[in-house]
Amino acid sequence: MPVNTVCAEAKCPNRGECFLNKTVTFLLLGNICTRNCKFCSINKGKPESTPPDDRKAIIEAIKHFGLKYVVLTSVTRDDLPDGGASVFVEVMKEIRNYNPLIKVEILVPDFQNNYDSINLVCTENPFVFNHNLELIPTIFNTYRPMGNFDKSLKILEYVKHHYANIHIKTGIMVGLGESNKEIHNLIQLLAKKQIDALTIGQYLQPNKKLAEVKRFVTPEEFKTFEESGKKLGIKVVAGPLVRSSYMAENIFK
Repeated sequence: MPVNTVCAEAKCPNRGECFLNKTVTFLLLGNICTRNCKFCSINKGKPESTPPDDRKAIIEAIKHFGLKYVVLTSVTRDDLPDGGASVFVEVMKEIRNYNPLIKVEILVPDFQNNYDSINLVCTENPFVFNHNLELIPTIFNTYRPMGNFDKSLKILEYVKHHYANIHIKTGIMVGLGESNKEIHNLIQLLAKKQIDALTIGQYLQPNKKLAEVKRFVTPEEFKTFEESGKKLGIKVVAGPLVRSSYMAENIFK
């Protein structure tokens, strides 16, 4: 049975490098998303009501690649009562049964701000809890009309304050109309909220139907974001091709 990866579905520019380094980000809950973000190439529409059971295929892939660090993400499934949180838990348990030494990072949707679902996945004690803000707040609604920046930020804060053993991580894209000052302000805000890590990468237009790039941020500018994070006590990984799961196992070494 084939297994979905966000590497392929989102057309990540790093997938060749990551596959060579035995790094894979598995995409749970199928490959059709119930939301319509204006920057994402993953298929949108009405998914099958029952999510596919990918546990066996994921374990086979872990064996094949010899993975010691696994990232689990998913499409957003607003059609499911728990947003798919129970599927994350089932897969984490399957991985732990196979090899309890494997570290698991979860990159989750907002679960429609259902804190029962958030607690459900966190109780399984992932090594990293990652929930992407995706964009700075001033342009968030333009590109993510079905999301909410403040509510996503509160999810990160909640997990930070209630699950001390879990690393908290988020990510944004740049090149969609934000200013560097706004990016530095966001880094400062996340540092105040004690978020552990932030990834920042250049948005690249996946196809002509999605949002156009408004600017290309220079490597020197990305470097200033990392330096800003270092001064403020938050790990910032920034670069043109950085993505939320890019070389994820190295961030918290």
